[in-house]
Amino acid sequence: MSEARWFALTAFALILANAAVLGIETYSGVADRWDAQLRMVEHGFLVAFTLEIIVRACAHADRPGAFFRDPWNLFDLAVILCACAPAVRENATVLRLLRLARVVRAARFLPQLRIVLVAVGRSLPGTVSFVLVGTLLLYVYAMVGWVFFADADPGHFGSIGRAALTLFLLVTLDGLGDSVRAGLEISRWSILYYASYVLIASFILVNVLIGVVITSLEEARTLEEEEAARGTADARDGQADAPDRQADEPGGTPPAPPAPRAAQDELQARIATARRALDDLEESLRHLPAPHPREELRSAQAGRGHP
Repeated sequence: MSEARWFALTAFALILANAAVLGIETYSGVADRWDAQLRMVEHGFLVAFTLEIIVRACAHADRPGAFFRDPWNLFDLAVILCACAPAVRENATVLRLLRLARVVRAARFLPQLRIVLVAVGRSLPGTVSFVLVGTLLLYVYAMVGWVFFADADPGHFGSIGRAALTLFLLVTLDGLGDSVRAGLEISRWSILYYASYVLIASFILVNVLIGVVITSLEEARTLEEEEAARGTADARDGQADAPDRQADEPGGTPPAPPAPRAAQDELQARIATARRALDDLEESLRHLPAPHPREELRSAQAGRGHP
């Protein structure tokens, strides 16, 4: 039942309804007037989501390890258990955050969104390296800008903080023309400063970040396909073991007859056995002693009718 389409659609509809109720509670007039009704609805959502996770756990009763290997199951279980904890329910802020976390569960029922979230998580190590390199580059260019432009343009390069903020905004190419014109009024060589910074920061580093994200997206898509194939294989194994379990039970039905594939394998095995027997017979005939020439002549004459 947990794998049925209607079950997934019902859980997804409950998540959307929960998100709508959270939005309604932000209006103070509605929250004050319908406070009791909204609390009842919240308890109803908690019961519904608890039943959902119980159904999913029961579906994995024969293989509980598969249930706990799924990170989405662990996330759902953590959200439900934290929402049921008395200490959490007494803290309105934490409780609202947990209710908001239920909305994230919508990604479970949207494969493309789930792939994007997994890709974002896998790209974090590369993103951290990108941030470190970008910070180093920003600091170096900010110090250079402070050295050359602090006296002439203190509003943008008067300190290391202002210089870093100015260069950070230039990464998006916002106000690049005004900055270049202001720099040309100070020195013609400032064009090299701005051109090199924009080339490295806005083009090279940003393209590197895009490459990291795309690579992580491909890895996430591959993982999603592998998990889907693993789930299909587990389902097939469960269906294949079902007849054996029924046969072992008292009064159970006997297993089904072998499939045509098994009959073909048995026939091929018999043919191979017959071939080996013929090869052995041929080999034994080769080791027999050859007949005497006179005996061959007499046999040939007897065959032609000569005395």
